[in-house]
Amino acid sequence: MSIVRRSSVFDPFSLDLWADPFDTFRSIIPAVSGNSEAAAFANVLVDWKETPEAHVFKADLPGVKKEEVKVEVEDGNVLVVSGERTKEKEDKNDKWHRVERSSGKFVRRFRLPENAKVDEVKAGLENGVLTVTVPKAEVKKPETKAIKISG
Repeated sequence: MSIVRRSSVFDPFSLDLWADPFDTFRSIIPAVSGNSEAAAFANVLVDWKETPEAHVFKADLPGVKKEEVKVEVEDGNVLVVSGERTKEKEDKNDKWHRVERSSGKFVRRFRLPENAKVDEVKAGLENGVLTVTVPKAEVKKPETKAIKISG
């Protein structure tokens, strides 16, 4: 008995249960496919939280060395995280079954609020997570001066 593959979209028996259900979308939208450089731009996921003391950014950068990442402040208040995820060397004898990890250059920009101390930014890369801490300037409470009323 031989297995017959059917290619009709409307044939319920032609479905490959082991196939990736998003393959169709990846072929339609190249940025999602991981084959284009645009995919790397969108693939760096960043969390930004604000604490009473600082703004903390955490970016997932698995497999990226600290030498391949750059953290900068542009125009006085724009935090820029950029770098390049290098592609794995291919051997002509290798047979790839699936390539989902993206490679290429990436850039993320964040406009910092006015209370950010851009001169005191610190960054560290540990276990594939880049943590950027931007301290906040203390908010000065308006001084209240009592005025004596005469009369």
